[in-house]
Amino acid sequence: MAELGGTFAVVFLSAGAVCADAYLRSRQSSSLGPLGLALVYGVAYAAAVATLGRVSGAHFNPAVTIGHWVTRRFGPFDMLTYTTAQLAGACAAGYLLRAALPQSVAGLAMLGTPSLASGITHGPAMLIEAAMTFVLVLALWTTVADRVAPRYWLAALVAGAVVFAAAFLGGPYTGGAMNPARAFGPALAAHEWAYQPVYWVGPLAGGVAAASLYDLLFHRAHAQPLPDKTMG
Repeated sequence: MAELGGTFAVVFLSAGAVCADAYLRSRQSSSLGPLGLALVYGVAYAAAVATLGRVSGAHFNPAVTIGHWVTRRFGPFDMLTYTTAQLAGACAAGYLLRAALPQSVAGLAMLGTPSLASGITHGPAMLIEAAMTFVLVLALWTTVADRVAPRYWLAALVAGAVVFAAAFLGGPYTGGAMNPARAFGPALAAHEWAYQPVYWVGPLAGGVAAASLYDLLFHRAHAQPLPDKTMG
């Protein structure tokens, strides 16, 4: 339930901000702009990590969960239940936006579904999404993974800052999703599937790479300690 609720909040606020920005621009009024959209996404992610992280471990993103699975911190059952909860929360957010917003507003931004900028092809877009997600997952893991008493307030600050910076820099090219659930929920509600492979392959690859690098650099202590040769 924590993963469902946290992902719902992240997707609802970040996708809702995209819809609000499109509405303001259509009225030739002041808009949120890339900086405002990135700030909303970063604050929403930070709030979810700070408030619900101690319950579920602060995933809210299938890319984080798949990293736990490939490094054997999660079994298949936990991986599937977490991912299902995340996608369910994202879909609930997408359909709530669809129900709450007028069709004229929802259609302007496809309910906040991320899309590629003109001239950006699938390959480079996947690399951009993978790189952004790599930094996010590595930042989360260095603050909470394998710790006896994880400091979720610190993880919230770090993850929120990374999401803000990455979304600001990558948003103009790919929408700065960094999260398959962030792309899937609004796409399902809006029936927009044009670029879904980008938002699955890129972030999941980035999450796996970050988790694997964390284990390599910080040498997670899976192995048994070496025997003490000083003892008989």
